[in-house]
Amino acid sequence: MTRHLLCAVAGAIALLAGCSTPGVLVGANAEAGCASLAGTTIDASHIGLPSGAATIDSAVFAEPSALAVAERGPTPAATITPAAPAHCKVLGKIAPLDPKAPPIRFQVNLPTQWNGRSVQYGGGGFNGVLISGLGLLPAARYEQSAPLAQGFVTAGTDSGHQNQPNQPPQTFALNDEALLNFAHASYKKVRDVSVELMRRAYGRGPEKLYFAGSSEGGREGLTLAQRYPNDFDGIFSRVPVIHWTGLQHAGLRDGFATMGQGWIRPAQVSLVHNAVLAACDAADGVADGVVSDPVGCRNRFDVAALQCKGETGDGCLSDAQVRAVRALNGPYRFDFDLANGLREYPGRGPSGEATASSGPTGGWVAWWLGQAAPALPPQPNNSIGWFYGAGAIQYFYARDPQADLRNYTPAAHQARVREVSALMDSTNPDIAAFHAHGGKLLMLENMGDYAQSPYAGVGYFESVVARLGRTQVDSFFRLYTAPGVDHVGTGAPANADFLSALVAWVERGQAPPKLELVEQDARPPFSIRRSRPLCEWPMWPRYKGGDAALAASFECSR
Repeated sequence: MTRHLLCAVAGAIALLAGCSTPGVLVGANAEAGCASLAGTTIDASHIGLPSGAATIDSAVFAEPSALAVAERGPTPAATITPAAPAHCKVLGKIAPLDPKAPPIRFQVNLPTQWNGRSVQYGGGGFNGVLISGLGLLPAARYEQSAPLAQGFVTAGTDSGHQNQPNQPPQTFALNDEALLNFAHASYKKVRDVSVELMRRAYGRGPEKLYFAGSSEGGREGLTLAQRYPNDFDGIFSRVPVIHWTGLQHAGLRDGFATMGQGWIRPAQVSLVHNAVLAACDAADGVADGVVSDPVGCRNRFDVAALQCKGETGDGCLSDAQVRAVRALNGPYRFDFDLANGLREYPGRGPSGEATASSGPTGGWVAWWLGQAAPALPPQPNNSIGWFYGAGAIQYFYARDPQADLRNYTPAAHQARVREVSALMDSTNPDIAAFHAHGGKLLMLENMGDYAQSPYAGVGYFESVVARLGRTQVDSFFRLYTAPGVDHVGTGAPANADFLSALVAWVERGQAPPKLELVEQDARPPFSIRRSRPLCEWPMWPRYKGGDAALAASFECSR
């Protein structure tokens, strides 16, 4: 018999006897046990969706490593490589059913000292890059140990396609199976493969499974709660691109609004930002550069007050620029129903217009305006929103890389728009099955976010309340908001220990405590510059007196 067949027979006998097989990482020689996983396969029968088998390409034992901090990164958190314990790093792929579809690549990290739990990490953007599961979780405090160092098995995936040089990141969507994997199937498949790897590594499956993701990864987390309610016990969803179809179409509209005379120069971005602060900053009781009540600010700030009365210049906005701001801050409406009956994507702002971060992301310039007015085809100096939205329309909805975006209308592609919406939009308010499973869900929206509208997440939360009732929702789902924070977590206090709060809620029934958001230096010793209370929607932090840099000087209010 081959080694694999012997292992399968031994495993079957052990299961019949009511016991588990010894795990390859359990014992004195974990390094050899890790290496034994390389070259093995996981049959498709272990995967709860139609799938090819999973192949383990490599399994390498990694010695403990110390914390490291890079000089630069796309976000402050990305500069931090947390310390890692001894673990088995497993790389593999799940074969597609369609031979023309790419495989689903994954990484699973198996610590030698396991706490019986796992955390699966979400992706970002259009994915296409393997998520290692070795970094900090979204919105984690910088000095915290990463989940792997806490004893969690961690996992990540590229979602079933790999970005290729000189090709738009949306190209994969022309293949149906690759699109299905990106929409939801890959995360379920990698979850099932990781569970089987845990059984082989430790001789038993996980006691609890968690998922944490931000942006696209936040959408993935909500998707799992909606589509696969029995697969995860706790989910943290940060700034989710939940209403995906609405966001991509709004991105196209917002790009066209800033073409030509509508484009807003950097000095004018600062003009708007400062006008918003003048109108709204002190409304919470203290002028500290943070708009704590962005909803109220919508009534206090009118961009028309900045409209040029005569000659145009950096000290005012032209008629076209005012119209562009109103488009960004207003809803995008469809003429037909999308998934779950939605027809409207909410506007963004005001607040956070001139937020900057250590990398290329933050505020209007990164997400909406870029360094130059939108071009056709999109150029590297255009905004992320235009680059993403234009590409999504061509590859997902028109399904034509050469489609003339100037002539595109959702109505002309209604059937396809509705089809993609059913795949991609994580807007189903019926998550009663996730609740019945015992699942807990934490969601965080950053209210200075221009990568996506935080009000889409707010609208989703309110739809769940309308569907299930506030009492039931309070028992398993919390929505928090972070005023003044942009998509990647800069501009105001943005970080907290969400994982510990989620674990305590799932495993000990302890409802989330009063958490604090902190704003930190992204370099050791990760000093805290200021803090705020983390408020549940619809509350926001109101100043009550004392040091404005301390959370204790604020209270959550309406």
